[in-house]
Amino acid sequence: MRIRTLALIVSLAWASSSLILAKPNASAKICAECVRADMSFLASDELHGRGSGTRDEHLAAVYAASLFQSFGLEPAGDGGYIQRAPLPNPFPEQLSKYLKAKGFDQNQRTDTWNALAMLKGSDPTASKEVVLLTAHLDHLGLGNPAKDDTSNDIIYNGADDDASGTTAVLELARALSQGPRPKRSILFVLFGSEELGGYGNQYFLEHPPVPLTQIVANLEFEMIGRPDPLLPNRTLWLTGYERSNLGATLAQHGAAISADPHPDQHFFQRSDNYALAQKGIVAQTVSSFGLHKDYHQPSDDLSKIDFGFLTQSIASMTDPVRWLANTNWRPAWNADGKP
Repeated sequence: MRIRTLALIVSLAWASSSLILAKPNASAKICAECVRADMSFLASDELHGRGSGTRDEHLAAVYAASLFQSFGLEPAGDGGYIQRAPLPNPFPEQLSKYLKAKGFDQNQRTDTWNALAMLKGSDPTASKEVVLLTAHLDHLGLGNPAKDDTSNDIIYNGADDDASGTTAVLELARALSQGPRPKRSILFVLFGSEELGGYGNQYFLEHPPVPLTQIVANLEFEMIGRPDPLLPNRTLWLTGYERSNLGATLAQHGAAISADPHPDQHFFQRSDNYALAQKGIVAQTVSSFGLHKDYHQPSDDLSKIDFGFLTQSIASMTDPVRWLANTNWRPAWNADGKP
């Protein structure tokens, strides 16, 4: 057990929870200090890139769980704020070969961890319906340095992918837990082992804290730390925008989102939302990934994050999510949109 790392968790969790009282964005109640505190821990070298199924991923989950608890949210995991999920045993041979070829951490990976918390709705009937906000905790961990990197950096910090999305879920949880509770319940989930193939979300779907039929919509937050140059107004986009009426309706209520400008990349199928969508849940990913060259490289670190953009992006989704949690409207798939 690394004392330095655990001490950092305690100090940063305390500092981030104390920033609930810091002056927030006036309209959306998102404070820049909180965003920076979350990112500075999750993408720090101390967490070694939060490799899927590693002790470092677990530490990230513990950090998130401690914040959920400090916000006054209800635990939604296995008797607490954490859901422990076994990884396949034996480990898939092709996956093992891939990890070895890339030089990624070869320590035994037996479990992955999700962090979960619930903001219970105020209406006795509407509270049975759930808005699900998600991101993935993990990244690639320790691996080979990039070919042209003379610094021999082996830490794949995953600042944009997906410390930025994890921070969005944490800060939305902080903001939405303040003030009057919405009518519907909001479930905040941070998945483990997305990078290995979505093992965290698979376990969640097999052991959901609420019946899946009660989930009215899922918004996954993935790579929102840098603006997409194809959107000059510095806004966000939604994967599978044309597949449902969720994106257009949220945009009508203030969400700064538009259609995915990279349809050839098939991003709708490339994040945790897809497994939920296959279960019939209207589940789509909020992103601003502009195909930057730091994707899955050690160079995806804090120095590349546009903190002003990240903070404003999170703030821009707060009121639309709050509206969704207070309305009776339920999103639906468009014709031929359901996967």
